[in-house]
Amino acid sequence: MIKFVYQNKPKGTGDAVLKCKKFIKSKYFLMLLPDDLIIKKNCSNEIIRLHKKTKGSVIATKKVNRKTVSRWGILSIKNKKKGYFEIKDVVEKPTIKHAPSNFAIIGRYILPSSIFGEIKKLKPGQGKEIHITDAIRSLIKKESKFYGSIFTGKYLDCGTLRGYINSGIEVYKGIK
Repeated sequence: MIKFVYQNKPKGTGDAVLKCKKFIKSKYFLMLLPDDLIIKKNCSNEIIRLHKKTKGSVIATKKVNRKTVSRWGILSIKNKKKGYFEIKDVVEKPTIKHAPSNFAIIGRYILPSSIFGEIKKLKPGQGKEIHITDAIRSLIKKESKFYGSIFTGKYLDCGTLRGYINSGIEVYKGIK
């Protein structure tokens, strides 16, 4: 069963997630952002496996060129383990100078239902939007465990017109 929730005005990812609260019945939920396509390997399965292993929240990530960090939410990491790491902090679209790393957040998350309470407390941030990264940051500061892993599928960025067109071509090649 699929249910739709509408965001009448673009108020950010946090606002969109908050609108889904009444449909979330478990302690954790999977969130997928539609402008990040991952093909050739199921990223959702990868982060679900990591969630089962760590019993914590998970964010898919990839390394990006340092010059492009201001396009992404960026992770600060600690406690590297084989195949994954603990997340120390998250920053929404930092400047190159203030980016703690070049580990970018990709639109695949396993989030705790406790995030709804954090979103409710947020004031609009960068771009006058409610950012999910600000709620995640708040939970991390409250000692919630968040983990990251670099996914193994092929990333297609549909967040720009050029990326959207190139993604369509790439997907088409794969189904030919």
